[in-house]
Amino acid sequence: MADMPLSPPEPGSADDVVRSWDARADHYLRLFRHELDGKPFDVDALNAFAGRVVEGGRVYDAGCGPCGHVTELLTARGLDVLGIDLSPRCVALARQERPGCRFAVMDQRDIAGERLDGLVSYYSLHDLPKKELAGTLTSWAAAVRPGGQLLIVAKEGTRDGVINDPLGGDLRVYWAEFTECELRTAAGGAAFRVDDCTVREAYDNEIPTRRIYLAATRVGLAPPPCRSRRP
Repeated sequence: MADMPLSPPEPGSADDVVRSWDARADHYLRLFRHELDGKPFDVDALNAFAGRVVEGGRVYDAGCGPCGHVTELLTARGLDVLGIDLSPRCVALARQERPGCRFAVMDQRDIAGERLDGLVSYYSLHDLPKKELAGTLTSWAAAVRPGGQLLIVAKEGTRDGVINDPLGGDLRVYWAEFTECELRTAAGGAAFRVDDCTVREAYDNEIPTRRIYLAATRVGLAPPPCRSRRP
């Protein structure tokens, strides 16, 4: 009897993240190897995060991707950083690109029980269905000690589903965007105090979507829920 073809993974699942990123990791690396060179706002946000973490603090770069550039920047600032990613290909490439940094294959949605001084999510949430946002932030809160720091960088919008890969090619990938209020609500519900939330326009060489930068501190109790703000 012939083997039955394998069913494709559920969109947005861990297996789907591995499928999509193993397939496009090399292409992504070619496009974004030196991404931070042209993004001064992002470099400032990452440096500010590093300045809020205790010296030598233990930090996860969640969804580090194949470039490992965020892991390298934070390591250079004196932090004990581990870049984590579900894609084995991303981790393998990151280790080649940044041999002085540490990387591991891990699921950012399942890190409760770690003892971290901080966590950075630099565009790592757009692979996850919005229904998993609250649970993911809760896992991060369970991994980050009280007083620890969080930085989320995400694309602003309302999309939540499978689309053609924005990076080009013929892949279909899961793509989620978030509003400022959605991120504030999820962070607050997971016992993070939002200290700052800034939105910037896309640079000329970026996907034309505004970016959200949310900085927060892990606290013992959750603050009140978000109320939408009008500009």
